[in-house]
Amino acid sequence: MPEEMRSQPATEEDEEDYATLADDLLIGADAIALFVFGDVRHRRRIYYYATEAKVRMPTFRMGNVICARKSTLLEWIVEQERRV
Repeated sequence: MPEEMRSQPATEEDEEDYATLADDLLIGADAIALFVFGDVRHRRRIYYYATEAKVRMPTFRMGNVICARKSTLLEWIVEQERRV
């Protein structure tokens, strides 16, 4: 087995990477709506923008749960601003 594929003990740097990923992850339409629109009442819009809109919001699913990364959503919003 190549050395880079072997399991290594966790280091502080690894823990920082996981904390960063966890901080960047939005789980559920409520969390995404709160981040994008500032209110969970807009959760239906998230499903629309993720599935039916002409320009789709960058989301993914973990099982039945819709998820997104904050960083990816911010990049997508900037791209939408450039298109106008």
